Amino acid sequence: MKEPEKQETVLDIPVPPGYRGAERLDVYVTRSIENASRAKVQKAIRDGMVSVSGVVVTRGSHVVQAGERIECRVMRPPPIEVAPEPIPLSIVFEDDHLIVLDKPAGLVVHPAYGNRTGTLVNALLYHVGAGPIALDDGADDDGEEPDVEGLSGVNAVPRYSGDPAIRPGIVHRLDKDTSGLMVVAKDDVTHRRLAKQFADRTIRRRYEAIAWGHFDPPEGRVEAAIGRDPRDRKRMAVVKGAKFAATRYETLERLEYTSRVAFRLETGRTHQIRVHSRFLGHPIVGDSTYGGDRIALGPDTQRRRAYWRNLFALMPRQALHAATLGFRHPATGEDLDFEATLPADMAEVLKRLRSGDPG
Repeated sequence: MKEPEKQETVLDIPVPPGYRGAERLDVYVTRSIENASRAKVQKAIRDGMVSVSGVVVTRGSHVVQAGERIECRVMRPPPIEVAPEPIPLSIVFEDDHLIVLDKPAGLVVHPAYGNRTGTLVNALLYHVGAGPIALDDGADDDGEEPDVEGLSGVNAVPRYSGDPAIRPGIVHRLDKDTSGLMVVAKDDVTHRRLAKQFADRTIRRRYEAIAWGHFDPPEGRVEAAIGRDPRDRKRMAVVKGAKFAATRYETLERLEYTSRVAFRLETGRTHQIRVHSRFLGHPIVGDSTYGGDRIALGPDTQRRRAYWRNLFALMPRQALHAATLGFRHPATGEDLDFEATLPADMAEVLKRLRSGDPG
């Protein structure tokens, strides 16, 4: 679906009569607009998008004076609406408080740029019989949790202006191309209690993956901080001084040039398993972001290249599946544990690898 076009908005920034700061125009504007970066403000000034007291100013070094009126023309995302959509869901468990589901690979969890429709949130709204959620400019007016019939409103609204991510009921996420078990909260109390279990690290989660190579030792723990990759902000990486992250791993099956591995999360950082596995020298098979979508080990022959091309075409994603999920029910106190079998694509790749890599 085509991304809605951005709309031009004029921001009026008056300079108080008693102002004595003598700041540069780019600094003053950046400080006055929420979530603005100085680089973007400087570009807007150069492009003639900023005027001072009715006169276009193209130099960021202009010194702001008391009583001036600054106008900025900015492009903002259009008002967003998340509507119910009849997308099939694989429900593992459901009661009045929560839903446990088996998310397929390829399904985005919540709306974001480039994915305003066709997400798990759209499917959940339809499943619980809720109406559409509409927010102006990616944020509500008062920052309060929205009233969503049948789903929790905790942390559901966007975190900043222009953010299209609306997350009713979403307690935790899986990457788009990771399959497996998720729990969704139907009410705020359930959401907060589940979130506390995640924060306290009492949630029981086991992932299964196919990774390149053989782990040495075959079972262990990796503790390495994860943050934005300084060379590519769209990726994560092990970064000194970033957020603490720890993952346990266990080799379940050693194949010729790959391994079937179980991972258990101690923390829940973005792309944690994928980053830690690569950090250990074993990227997840099929993971195009972290180097798993090419032959990493073994001979480079024409026959083998054809073999792996077929495998990558069969499973055009990372071979990562959230296989088990366990927690204490927030309302009843009962311990619940769920298991989801490997999806067909990952199971077929594993079957072919067991038959022997032509290397």
